[in-house]
Amino acid sequence: MKTEKELNEAILKITMKIRNEYPELSKYLSEMPLTIPDISNPEINNKILTDYYESLENILKKYIPNHNETS
Repeated sequence: MKTEKELNEAILKITMKIRNEYPELSKYLSEMPLTIPDISNPEINNKILTDYYESLENILKKYIPNHNETS
């Protein structure tokens, strides 16, 4: 299992990839649950960070094949 620091670095890396290579997906970043928590003081742990990273990965995995076909 990755540490919190490793997860944050991975999230930053994939977020920057989305913003730099697929800026049209940036709108989805601000809509994700981790960026808009439904409680005032959310607890952030490794499970939440892992889930967030995986959701970012899934966005790219679903988008890239379709994007490459239409480019």
